[in-house]
Amino acid sequence: MIVDPVPSLRRMATEVWKPLTILFVWDCAVTIAYYVLPFKAPELPLTIFGTALALFLGFRSNSAYQRWWEGRTLWGAMINASRSLARATRNFLPDPEGRDLKREIVKRQIAYVNALRCQLRRLPIDDDVTRFLEEKDKGLALARTNPANGLLDSTGRRIDIARREGWIDTIQQTQMEAVLVDIANAQGGMERLKNTPLPVQYRYLPTIFTHLFCLFLPIGLVETLGLATPLGSTVAGLMFLAVLRIGDDLVDPFANTVHDVSLTAMCRTIEIDLLQSIGDPAPEPLRPVRGVLW
Repeated sequence: MIVDPVPSLRRMATEVWKPLTILFVWDCAVTIAYYVLPFKAPELPLTIFGTALALFLGFRSNSAYQRWWEGRTLWGAMINASRSLARATRNFLPDPEGRDLKREIVKRQIAYVNALRCQLRRLPIDDDVTRFLEEKDKGLALARTNPANGLLDSTGRRIDIARREGWIDTIQQTQMEAVLVDIANAQGGMERLKNTPLPVQYRYLPTIFTHLFCLFLPIGLVETLGLATPLGSTVAGLMFLAVLRIGDDLVDPFANTVHDVSLTAMCRTIEIDLLQSIGDPAPEPLRPVRGVLW
């Protein structure tokens, strides 16, 4: 996630220079053809086309941003649920009998959120997951098709062990299970966002219409703007291409790009809060790297 108040000009240039160059060359070609070839450009209803396209792109961008914001909201719920699980574990399990199980549940939750982060970004399970698990557990939950869900299931089994040992009663077990349900619901929402793309009409039609509009734009403007057509048409076309790109950047909040929801930073926040809840030393919060918080 880009956190700089002013985006990097270098990053912006890297993203737009190719379409901008192609658009400028096309605008120049149309302008030269207008003055060289013996025909006049047809009148095009660019106002109607541009208005319709702007509405279409606006709906698409709003839909993409809603997906991005829902992903951030679900991770906010995950942070709160992780804190609630750690607090309940710390308060319900007695010392010294349940101390080891208490620490194991808390550390497994840290491993769980990092495993979920890797799944959503389509990355292999990394050290941020395995270092919080005991050696005997690494080949069990992580071997499942959904490693994060495997870790969550095993946390539920450990809560049941605490109940059978008499360390917690059924009411306390129910309260902790309710937190696990909240965690599972948040994970399900994230997987829905990741695995369900925008409808095909929202993905392809705006792209086609925007590029067609940029092709016709200099033809409709050259008679009015004359030699200034390459500049005016390129700037106007860039606005539409920029809105199209915004939708592409936000539609997947877990795409592991600079526009991503900052999953790594939020996993680090959970790690800090949970380790401190059991009295362990915690790392420092993540800082932005070149204006990007991962």
